[in-house]
Amino acid sequence: MTVPDRPLRLGTRASALARTQAGLVAAALTGRLGVAVELVYISTDGDRSSAPIASFGTVGIFVSALRDALLADRIDLAVHSYKDLPTAPAPGLALAAVPVREDPRDALVARDGLTLGELPVGATVGTGSPRRIAQLRALGLGVELRPLRGNVDTRLGKVTSGELDAVVLARAGLARLGRLDVITEVLDPLQVLPAPGQGALAVECRDGDDDVMKLLSTVDDEDTRAAVAAERALLAALEAGCTAPVGALAEVVEGDEGTEIFLRGSVTALDGSDAVRLSATGPLADAEGVGRRLAADLLAIGAAELMGNAEPYDGPRGGDE
Repeated sequence: MTVPDRPLRLGTRASALARTQAGLVAAALTGRLGVAVELVYISTDGDRSSAPIASFGTVGIFVSALRDALLADRIDLAVHSYKDLPTAPAPGLALAAVPVREDPRDALVARDGLTLGELPVGATVGTGSPRRIAQLRALGLGVELRPLRGNVDTRLGKVTSGELDAVVLARAGLARLGRLDVITEVLDPLQVLPAPGQGALAVECRDGDDDVMKLLSTVDDEDTRAAVAAERALLAALEAGCTAPVGALAEVVEGDEGTEIFLRGSVTALDGSDAVRLSATGPLADAEGVGRRLAADLLAIGAAELMGNAEPYDGPRGGDE
């Protein structure tokens, strides 16, 4: 394996969480291979606007600028929150590494150390995710859900200032920022199923850049890659809309015939009035097939009707926030 004689240019968004995630990949490459890495900060359409994500008419608003920089050879690799990536492949680019995944569950941060079940009727809970909104409504707790965007500190500030009683965030982002102490409850996937790809990172480089691909292979985790592949195959096969509350969580487990994928998936009506939820298993080598089969099963019991006629789902929610 050839170690480059110049620093690798790693492209990332400039938010605190994105910088931290990029730093984890850079540190792994330097620690394992002695490769110098230079972070290159790139602003995306999603970073420059405070409008609701669904109001954008394009897909991949948090990744397009990074991908353009890769294709223009301004950077050598890019680190994304995996759930920001559109499900369609990007011509000219390769998914070179999927590092070990952080805990993908959602987390509640509430005033006075309250858990979800302890919040009083009418309590205000902030989240910008239709998936979270639908699943929280389905629990029938009587809380008032408020739209929410912004970085982790902005969201947490809504609670400390008293503007909101609680917010729901991805546990992964809080873990990477060293903020696990603010969590008042980690939500059980039986109640709130995470977004496909939540907690995972995706590292892209140019297709055909064999030297960089070999370097990145050292930070790739086979089990994480397979689990996220199953989740995203389910999402793609559902052809979900940008406001469709789709949850998915895959785990690599030991089955009767060896290592396999165990995948759970759900689609919930936006008003929380109805939901379909199923699971499926299959060989690790057929992770995407497991996702497609589970999507077909969900569609067979009414998932399409719950998703409605929204535009193709673009994935992004601003990273693991």
